[in-house]
Amino acid sequence: MDTTQLVYLVFGLVIALGLLLDLGFLSKKNQVISTKTALIQTLFWVLIAMGFFVFLWIEEGNKNAVEYLSAYLMEWSLSVDNIFVFIIIFSAFKVKPHFYGRVLLIGILMAIIFRIIFITIGVVLIHEFHWLLYIFGLFLLYTGYKMFKSTEESEFNPQDSKVYRFLYKYIPLTSHDGNGKYFIREKGKPVYTTLFVVVVMLGITDIVFALDSIPAVMGISESKLIIYTSNTFAVLGLRSLFFLLRGAVSKFDYLQQGIAIVLIFIGIKMLAENWINQWINKDNQVIISLFVIVGCISSSIFYSMLHQKKGTPKDVIVKD
Repeated sequence: MDTTQLVYLVFGLVIALGLLLDLGFLSKKNQVISTKTALIQTLFWVLIAMGFFVFLWIEEGNKNAVEYLSAYLMEWSLSVDNIFVFIIIFSAFKVKPHFYGRVLLIGILMAIIFRIIFITIGVVLIHEFHWLLYIFGLFLLYTGYKMFKSTEESEFNPQDSKVYRFLYKYIPLTSHDGNGKYFIREKGKPVYTTLFVVVVMLGITDIVFALDSIPAVMGISESKLIIYTSNTFAVLGLRSLFFLLRGAVSKFDYLQQGIAIVLIFIGIKMLAENWINQWINKDNQVIISLFVIVGCISSSIFYSMLHQKKGTPKDVIVKD
């Protein structure tokens, strides 16, 4: 067994054990997750991710380990944008708090499967057609610019979305949650509940976010190992992060701008790859990327704490 196979094996075992501990001991079915429990769960997944970082440093060297850490932080910060949209979806469909955990878990597992597919296809395409990196770079520049200028996120209405209209048109839906079920029978015919709709919308929402995040991570590392592991750990921590931040996520008014600057930076890095390689070696590029990501994200959070946008919507309060 070579080093890469060992890392994949350890990664699989850590994920399986982490899910077992999280679902078996830290969570209970239909439990309303308190802020204290969410903090414990969030720290649990962060510690696992950081433990894997140390393991990578030992087995793969500092370059791969720092690439993993940079990619993980990138994905973790993008998760906050996911959380804001998740809150809106739960509120729009009046999901009861004790169903949040189970619905989020299914949505997150769907997200991991879709991301594995996207990453696999993306890595193969880049290996065969390296020039696609420049397309991704242009896409990140455009996305970063649009994100930096955007102020419309709070106007998102799930029930006006194309996904919901498609489901409403082609699938028999009911207006209630079926007491925790995803489909039930009414008048002898199967119908799908609001929980089913929410799960589908969570999965589609993450696919949309993945279209930004996966190219961004590929701009940090071209290693399938790094991209798979950083994405998986960040997404698995999303459920507990949702419960931790759901009452305060709208306080991060300027986080979107911080993320946008990071996306623009990575886009420029991808477009200028050949020129940059002549002046800065790969190891130093990885270190610089890490500092830029940490600096932009932390600065935007601190700036958000000191300055609140005028006309910012009030916090979304979810009653337990």
